[in-house]
Amino acid sequence: MNATPSKHSFGMIGLGTMGRNLLLNLADHNFAVAGYDKDADKVALLGKEGAGKPVEGFAELAPFISSLQTPRSVMMLVPAGKIVDSVIDELRPLLSPGDIIIDGGNSHFTDTERRAKALEAEGFHFFGMGVSGGEEGARFGPSMMPGGDKQAYQVVQPMFEAIAARVDNEPCVTYIGPGAAGHFVKMVHNGIEYGLMQLIAETYAVLKTGLGLDNAAIGQVFTQWNAGRLQSFLLDITKDIFGYIAPDTDHLLLDDIKDEARSKGTGKWTSQVAMDLELPIPTIDTAVAMRDLSKYKALREQLAGLYGPAAGALPVEHGAFLAQLEQAFYFSMVITYAQGMQLLTKASKDYNYDLQLAEIAKIWRGGCIIRSGFLNEIFNAYKGTPDLGHLLLDGQVQKLVNEAAPGSRAVVAAAATAGLALPGYMASLSYFDTFRTARMPSNLIQAQRDYFGAHTYELIGKEGVFHTQWTPEHEDAANKKDVEVGQEHKTEKPVTPNK
Repeated sequence: MNATPSKHSFGMIGLGTMGRNLLLNLADHNFAVAGYDKDADKVALLGKEGAGKPVEGFAELAPFISSLQTPRSVMMLVPAGKIVDSVIDELRPLLSPGDIIIDGGNSHFTDTERRAKALEAEGFHFFGMGVSGGEEGARFGPSMMPGGDKQAYQVVQPMFEAIAARVDNEPCVTYIGPGAAGHFVKMVHNGIEYGLMQLIAETYAVLKTGLGLDNAAIGQVFTQWNAGRLQSFLLDITKDIFGYIAPDTDHLLLDDIKDEARSKGTGKWTSQVAMDLELPIPTIDTAVAMRDLSKYKALREQLAGLYGPAAGALPVEHGAFLAQLEQAFYFSMVITYAQGMQLLTKASKDYNYDLQLAEIAKIWRGGCIIRSGFLNEIFNAYKGTPDLGHLLLDGQVQKLVNEAAPGSRAVVAAAATAGLALPGYMASLSYFDTFRTARMPSNLIQAQRDYFGAHTYELIGKEGVFHTQWTPEHEDAANKKDVEVGQEHKTEKPVTPNK
């Protein structure tokens, strides 16, 4: 796969904000690049912003492909779903075996697996790559998560390492793993992002409704937090939002925005996959659910009229409570990351991705939306113990969680008493308390399942699977014996438990 000299070393399909800015980023690093889009205005904008740089725009696909050196490296940054398949179908007759196709959008990982197999059979190289960082990241340094065809990635690796964000002078891009590993990791990244954004929104509710702070004071809290151990990209932009005055007004634009959150589906995908893998991520699940609930604005207003306002002021001393709130946010943030990292651990085993969690945490420290100071703790935890079963097992993380947990309990208790909804905070605390419960009450659930559906159960200290006739009325004629009601007895034949 040695490149032969030609005009452009890399091509981009889709010249929206992300695609255009990534091309300009490459051009800034002296790579000759080409971009294609059906929208002539977007092509013109690329030409305007790329004036004087080694970048050329095309509004027709065939000349765009012809302008690329062989083997061609073509990246797509188009909306996930059928559009990706449509673009690939347009590319097929114009490309040659050995050419490289990269999907840089937020495609579902199962679609990436399907496309990779189909294109490999035709002689093309294909891999999916998650890209995080938004408009600014794409232009000046994103975090990138390529996975799949490793040989193909190695061809473009120098380019991606050149344009990636850097932390400690190391690029925030690394080969993630085989198959759809890159898109899977990006999906989990987005799930964590949902969780963190929900926690920040709930914190806003505490400050505004629970403590009655004005916007300036709320902005100051976020500014102070971002200067400490909670430093993160999401808090950084939040403090900026609390300083932005709506044009031609005397108030924050934030106050004019409807309280109905939208999404593009990646958070939902994270929850769906976690359920398929039977792994709990309740903070992320709650964040997805709250976005959905926010869309029922009319119904929420109707219920507020029927039941009265849910939230009241918190009868607390502000100074002490703000310290507890900082602890509570830190605690819930740690739990959110921990849920995402365990999902990656489980998927790595089940899907044979061989994910290196320390390297993933490392590239998330810069350029991406969920970058934060705490990612250094995650990196150190998995670097020290690569096979760590759960982030909460790490000694340093344990210390941090134990220190922050009292604040979480105080905030959740106060909010619940006042009727202030903090579903993300509550889900995080309940997850933690349940996970550290050595014996859960789930034995009762198993007994109930066996009672109504003969789903069987297992016993402590006994091998085998059991079923009980819990009352004389339910006792099967074939199993009528002189047994006491409720006594367990093993079936004559091996039992396969029903789910």
